[in-house]
Amino acid sequence: MSVPPACVQVAVFAPVRRLFDYLPPPGGFACDPRGCRVRVPFGRGERMGIVVAVAASTPDHPGMKSVFALLDDEPVLDPTLLALARWAAAYYCHPPGEVFAALMPVELRRGAALRSLREPAYALTDAGRTALAGGSRLGPRQRTLLTAAAAGPLRRAELDTVSFDVSRVLAGLCARTWLAPVALDVAPAMPAPGVGFLALNDAQRVALDALLAARGHFAVHLLQGVTGSGKTEVYLHAARAVLAAGRQVLMLIPEIGLSEQLVERFRQRFGAAAAVLHSELSERERALVWARARSGDVGIVLGTRSAVWTPLPALGLIVVDEEHDPAFKQEEGFRYSARDVAVMRARDAAVPVVLGTATPSLESEYNARRGRYHRLVLPQRAGGAAAPTLLGVDVRGMKLLGGLGDTLCTAIDERLARGEQTLLFLNRRGYAPVRMCHACGHIAQCSRCDAHLVLHQARERLICHHCGNEQRLDASREACCPTPDWFTLGVGTEQVEAVLRERFPGARVLRIDRDTMRRKGALERAYAAVRDRRVDVLVGTQMLAKGHDFPGVTLVGVVDADSRLFAVDFRAGERFAQTLLQVAGRAGRAEAPGLVLVQTHHPSHPLLQLVLRHDYDAFAAAALAERDDAGLPPCVALAVVRAEALDSHAPQRFLHRLRTALPAAAEVDIAGPVPAAMEKRAGRYRAVLMLSSRRRAALARMLDRLLAIGDSLPERRRVRWHVDVDPQEAA
Repeated sequence: MSVPPACVQVAVFAPVRRLFDYLPPPGGFACDPRGCRVRVPFGRGERMGIVVAVAASTPDHPGMKSVFALLDDEPVLDPTLLALARWAAAYYCHPPGEVFAALMPVELRRGAALRSLREPAYALTDAGRTALAGGSRLGPRQRTLLTAAAAGPLRRAELDTVSFDVSRVLAGLCARTWLAPVALDVAPAMPAPGVGFLALNDAQRVALDALLAARGHFAVHLLQGVTGSGKTEVYLHAARAVLAAGRQVLMLIPEIGLSEQLVERFRQRFGAAAAVLHSELSERERALVWARARSGDVGIVLGTRSAVWTPLPALGLIVVDEEHDPAFKQEEGFRYSARDVAVMRARDAAVPVVLGTATPSLESEYNARRGRYHRLVLPQRAGGAAAPTLLGVDVRGMKLLGGLGDTLCTAIDERLARGEQTLLFLNRRGYAPVRMCHACGHIAQCSRCDAHLVLHQARERLICHHCGNEQRLDASREACCPTPDWFTLGVGTEQVEAVLRERFPGARVLRIDRDTMRRKGALERAYAAVRDRRVDVLVGTQMLAKGHDFPGVTLVGVVDADSRLFAVDFRAGERFAQTLLQVAGRAGRAEAPGLVLVQTHHPSHPLLQLVLRHDYDAFAAAALAERDDAGLPPCVALAVVRAEALDSHAPQRFLHRLRTALPAAAEVDIAGPVPAAMEKRAGRYRAVLMLSSRRRAALARMLDRLLAIGDSLPERRRVRWHVDVDPQEAA
């Protein structure tokens, strides 16, 4: 910055949809303030913010205030992240200050110094050398750490390899002054080349060569590989090449707990060069990984959607695994799609991005068919394993016990006799979704939502899966007749587990869902039990459908396909096809062939028939044609304005007033306002207004106008409202 700025533009950490101009502090800035945090006067108090731009002249703002203080002597965010955040704030219609705050660890948002995020390292002191040489009695754990420190300062990477909890031992050694904290220059820890990497087949090699040829410029590759085709091995080889060139890799995964095998493979291949970011880490742990990535001390960052904002000064490759997964869309607060942000970040950084999946999202499929994305195909399973056989099981007229028909039970018996494993999929936890009184017809209903209470038999509770409201089983009698006669409708995973234990008394049954996997480490222990063949029948929800290799599973049973075939959401068909093919991919991953039995009352349903033929491409073509005819994404750009309030009339009243005030636009269609699909949720009433256009630029202009109008309406004070761009659900 050759000329001191006359004023700066600041994104203040507040829910306000604009930037603010400030004069420099009295002493000026000691460095270029762009990307640095500042304290500024705001309203009657003060706030923190990020300087996003500087100006050589002062705008004609009477009473412009000065920055109180510059908090950093170097930028916290580099220019590429500044530009990406400004784009995201505009595109997703979110206050820029809140967007910039979301890019940083909590400690930095609270004003901590950037240097406080340096990862601690511990060096052996002279006193420690004397102790190690025999001058003091040492316990085995003390000796282990002192011996390791004799070879060089201990950093987190070395401490993570120790088999015991080092925190107490480390504190004791520092208290005795045998170890002392030190500051280190950081450098990426690179893996030994070729260690543990598997040979690629021809299709994998073609995909890898295409990725490596794109290094140094922007390109989007849709890596479409059938389940078990070895997409992860392609990622690993590509990451090795990028690290060898001195660059960094960003790897996004939907959920850490559901991708632990992939994370473990990266750790095995790359060791300390790979770091993980996810919600189960403490705020301090997340901040240290963020700082290590920013300094270049980490070669690979693996993380969930928020990791897309991680500072990586030498970014060379972005990978989005399971790109179709809805978990990449943030549904609260700053509502962004990490997949789409990753594509924009790759464009800005001039690096390739890989979108990996067996079942592409229709958005990615649409872009690939239009030539925007380069499709790479892995058509066969790695290692020669055959694709599983998918069969529809017509259960019309069949007696079902806990949702299980005779055909499926017979197949389970056969697997048990052969010592093989079975996986049963039902994306509905609890014992039963409906509890009804046979005497009067009363159905247990949530008092805060337009939803039934789900019976959880083991806990003796009725629970709302939308707001968490709970009732004891006897409490529901108050809303029923004097002598209730309760029975259940529908089946959940808890009921399936109970029926399995009764029907197959010698089988080892394990249920995996949010109810059984609450404790930390429970999911990892469960998957280890399955891989070690300590489980015969595995029953669970969506948690079982993603990213796991269970070599012993030769039978997959889909207990209830119909609930997804006839869902009302416009993405229901897409979600059905993706989930069914994902869970089918758990069968027959080793030498034994796999069989998938799909129970349905509608065996001739055209969507089901396409999926049973493994023909996802034909499904995608048909689904895109339907979306085009209906004017739905990805063929049109869609935004939903949602409003909610305690007053049942306020949301629709506000949205109606908003629609009335909007100018007419031939290129933008507006529908509503209408009640949300679930009008009452968690005690608040909700309504929606939908805007769509064949031209995204036209929709963006209309949204700019809508935000300005909405913020000025007096009715806004009676509601909470937000805009959801590219929503997962329309209502």
